[in-house]
Amino acid sequence: MKKIGVGLYGTNGHQVYEKLVNHPLGECVAVAAFDHAALPATLQNDPGIPDYPSLEGLLQDERVELVSLCSPRRCDQAREAIQCLEAGKHVYAEKPCAMTEGDLEAIMAAAQRTGRRFHEMAGTAFDQPYRAMRGVVRSGVLGDIVQVLAQKSYPYHDRRPQDEDVDGGLLMQAGVHATRFIEHVAGLKITAISAIETSLGNPKEGNLHMAASLIARLENGGVASILANYLNMPAFGVWGNETLRIFGTQGFVEAVDGGARTRLVLKNEDRGALPLDGPSQDYLDLYLASLLGQGEMPFSMADEFHPTLMVIRAKQAIQR
Repeated sequence: MKKIGVGLYGTNGHQVYEKLVNHPLGECVAVAAFDHAALPATLQNDPGIPDYPSLEGLLQDERVELVSLCSPRRCDQAREAIQCLEAGKHVYAEKPCAMTEGDLEAIMAAAQRTGRRFHEMAGTAFDQPYRAMRGVVRSGVLGDIVQVLAQKSYPYHDRRPQDEDVDGGLLMQAGVHATRFIEHVAGLKITAISAIETSLGNPKEGNLHMAASLIARLENGGVASILANYLNMPAFGVWGNETLRIFGTQGFVEAVDGGARTRLVLKNEDRGALPLDGPSQDYLDLYLASLLGQGEMPFSMADEFHPTLMVIRAKQAIQR
């Protein structure tokens, strides 16, 4: 069976090397800007996986059809994504795929111009329990969605970059998950958004923001709130302290404690925990299948980008 040849560029983020071990639809064929020791043992000593000194070398490899981008500096990633597209490669990019609205538009234009496919690593809505929550919303049992509350809380550690150009900073590398909760799970686009952020609690000198709060207006007139921080504590026991609550006119659905507990309440009926019979869907799996003509991606590029666009706008408004 045909497999998509994937080139891995950089390890600054959720690089997909482990997913490609014995994957039925894709295989790692080259790496660049990469610590070979980070590869799984089954790939580490594979002579068929060359380690190129630069992205340019990787792009010259004809076996590479898709580049998975976790660029060493996130501020360079939009330019590097366009470079990949213009070299005839599809792209799968770590969040945020761009750090300005102009760069986001340039990626979309390059994808349209070259006929290559571009997707962000945007599968938040297809991990459980959020996939089940998305199903509840789409069923209509909650009525009109009036308010959404989303939280993304991660631990602080000394490897957190003080320079936001390295990973995008709190708003654009953690906050984008929350805007995806709102748009891709609750199913409503954000039409206006504002944010405040603070460096209070930063144990080092630098520009790392430790907490941010956002408020948003939704396309149906509803409202949303987002809380993001680097204040999750080791004793919590789960890396991401996530909360998502979606309130409608007929009931609410929630996932709390990092998705460990869920609940659906409809008027006078407490249905308790959501059934999570369906597995999570991996976004890379969906992407590879679509490239092989075995399915369609769940979002258009514009719909997939919109949560990132909203976080970019919130950040830019603070910087003015």
